Amino acid sequence: MADGIDSIDDRILAELTRDGRMSVRALAEKLHISRANAYARIQRLTEDGVIRGFRADVDPVAAGMGTSAYVTLNLRQAEWRNLREKLRALPGVAHLALVGGEFDVIMLVRARDNADLRRVVLEEIHQMEGVLTTRTLLVFDEPQVDVSTKAPPS
Repeated sequence: MADGIDSIDDRILAELTRDGRMSVRALAEKLHISRANAYARIQRLTEDGVIRGFRADVDPVAAGMGTSAYVTLNLRQAEWRNLREKLRALPGVAHLALVGGEFDVIMLVRARDNADLRRVVLEEIHQMEGVLTTRTLLVFDEPQVDVSTKAPPS
C-alpha cells in the first residue's frame, strides 16, 4: 500500500500520530482539504491496514509500571510460532519482535518494580518450552520521541 500514499496521506498520518483524537473537521481544516476527503482518506488508510488503530499514549510510570527492560531471548528455532502468542499474552509486554543477530527475539517488558520484572523473566518467560536463554537490559530513562516530526526518507 505504501505506493498509494501521497503527500496528503503523509500529512494525515503525521497529524494523527501526533494527536490521534483530532477530529476529522480539525484535520481537514489544518490540511486545507474537505472533511469528506479527510474522512475518505482516513477510512481508506484504515481499511488498507496503514492505520492499525487509535491508542492512548500512556506514561508507564504514571500507570504504575515503574520498571522497564528489554529482554532478549534465544529460542529453539522451530518454537517461534508456538512461543509468539504466549509471549504476546504476558502482562506487561509492550513490544515483541523476531530479529536477526546474536539473539532471536527482543521484547520490551513493563513491570511494577524489579521484583515483578524478575518474576516475569524467571518464572514466566524462562519456563516456556523452547526458550533457551534470556538477557535483561534495564531501561534507566526513556526520553519521549515525537515521531510525528520525523520526515520519511525521500
